[in-house]
Amino acid sequence: MMERRRSIVEHPFGNLKQWLFGNGRFLLRQLEGARAEMALAVTAYLKRAISALGAKQMMQLMG
Repeated sequence: MMERRRSIVEHPFGNLKQWLFGNGRFLLRQLEGARAEMALAVTAYLKRAISALGAKQMMQLMG
């Protein structure tokens, strides 16, 4: 189970951390700003993953 989690979850999370925390912190302050910044990054990553894998394969991987 952990091996499956690593292969599915850790790669996107690592990419998001690299994109967002390249300088070590969020650009926006307060919880609302950090949430908005993370939501934008997740949306951008999902859009990138869908274009690379295709919508059908993404749906299979998600669930």
